[in-house]
Amino acid sequence: MKKFIYLLAVAAIVAACSGNKGYVVTGTVEGGADGDTVYLQRVEGRNLVKMDSAVITNGTFTFKGTQDTAANRYVTYRPAGKEGVLMDFFLENGKINIKLTRDNDSATGTPSNDAYQEIRAQLNDLNKQMMTIYESMSDTTLTDEQREAKMKEMNDLQEKTMEITKAGIAKNITNLVGVHLLKNNYYYLEVDELDPLMPQIPAEFANDEVIIKIKENVEKMKATAVGQKFTDFAMETPDGQPVKLSDYVGKGKVVLIDFWASWCGPCRREMPNLVEAYAKYKNKGFEIVGVSLDQSGEAWKEAIEKLNITWPQMSDLKYWNCEGAQLYAVSSIPHTVLIDGEGTIIARGLHGEELQEKLAEVIK
Repeated sequence: MKKFIYLLAVAAIVAACSGNKGYVVTGTVEGGADGDTVYLQRVEGRNLVKMDSAVITNGTFTFKGTQDTAANRYVTYRPAGKEGVLMDFFLENGKINIKLTRDNDSATGTPSNDAYQEIRAQLNDLNKQMMTIYESMSDTTLTDEQREAKMKEMNDLQEKTMEITKAGIAKNITNLVGVHLLKNNYYYLEVDELDPLMPQIPAEFANDEVIIKIKENVEKMKATAVGQKFTDFAMETPDGQPVKLSDYVGKGKVVLIDFWASWCGPCRREMPNLVEAYAKYKNKGFEIVGVSLDQSGEAWKEAIEKLNITWPQMSDLKYWNCEGAQLYAVSSIPHTVLIDGEGTIIARGLHGEELQEKLAEVIK
């Protein structure tokens, strides 16, 4: 009898320990019905891959298991004939409570999810405000002034969204939440925002491919930041002739490097602004050098003609592996680098009115 009681006690201890080590994800789905299926998924490349499934019973779904290391995962609900919903959260051992909704989803109950939810709640609120504005812009009776005012509201909210995200990264950079946010948003951060974060990233992420790339980019950004001398590189002109950036830069002219591509919509929309600037200043010591991230030489040449580009162009037709873009840590286009007559970088990322104002300041 004593042995039997002892075995029961051991079994209870093992069960308790196992329970503490595992995760239990319990959730509800807005619009979900008993019998519908919810999926637990992970990201592979650009796709979501199913890891587990749960049937909604009595209004709730449950996933159980054990997670060796906390990881970002997705819960998805996409029944036939209905609009689907999904949200990401951190799968880690403990009790996680999920509410999957159209505009106010949440995941709480464990350290990573509680920290992430604090940020998500703020972003959900801003997203609802932006959606309200977006829907109101379908009103055909709006005047141009009213439509412009709404666009400004939208832009202000988008900027606020980025402010919240950056604050979330800074607050959580020593844990998985901050690192996850950084990996998904680093291209929005300037070098003076990124550089202080690098030493704070936990050692466990030292071999993470994206973190390695970010750290390399930060060093490149520092080397090509405002105040630094330009970094030279060589490519070819549209007619296949070799050319270097130094053929134009550091020779007395103010030079604007324009990283662009024929397939980039924002680049094409910005081009009239560059055409205007070139016509205004080309005879006053100003030059533009276009660096294309195209893959197709024909598409590149066609865009040059169609967009009225008359300034020097160069490319290695390597898309995002473009050597120039790599050296200058360009992660989005259009992107500009403004260099003075001595070859010192004096501004980066200027477009539209900001660019025109800067050119008027430095070109007399």
